[in-house]
Amino acid sequence: MIKRKRKERSEDIAKKGVHMDKHETLWQRIDRRAPRVWRFVNGIVSAALWLVVAGGVVLHLMVGMPRIIVWLLAAGALLHLIVEVIILPERSWRRWRYYINEDEIHLRCGVLIVKQTVIPMVRVQHVDTKQGPFLRRYGLAGVTFSTAAGSHEIPALSVEVADEVRDAIARLARVSDEDV
Repeated sequence: MIKRKRKERSEDIAKKGVHMDKHETLWQRIDRRAPRVWRFVNGIVSAALWLVVAGGVVLHLMVGMPRIIVWLLAAGALLHLIVEVIILPERSWRRWRYYINEDEIHLRCGVLIVKQTVIPMVRVQHVDTKQGPFLRRYGLAGVTFSTAAGSHEIPALSVEVADEVRDAIARLARVSDEDV
């Protein structure tokens, strides 16, 4: 009976596209629109880099700046375009996970080096949502929370989910603080 319920639960979770790790903790993904935002922001940076390359070409033609410098600038701009605009946003989104329970906040991110952070709820001092112009354009917000050791963020959640996550962390941190 228990095995059947566990199997049904796993099938329901699999249908929703949510991963479960070996400890059967429920990991949540950030919003699917996150790669679009990251591509947009990195595209702006890439455009600025290509302006620098254009400036290098002008300097080469006007004052004789070495051609190798222009080629190096162009190679760097092209590398940035390929890696930061085309490859990394989707792969970063696939790896980004968070999990919140009564005692801890778990964050997992990274492409080449996967970093997992566990923040005890009793250490959370402040929690906030933030939404810059690019996130606002896509209807997203980030949740930041501070501890004495620093600040952490769950980026690119829908505004509704970000508000729910912020309120849940605030409530759990308050409860944990009262337990101490």
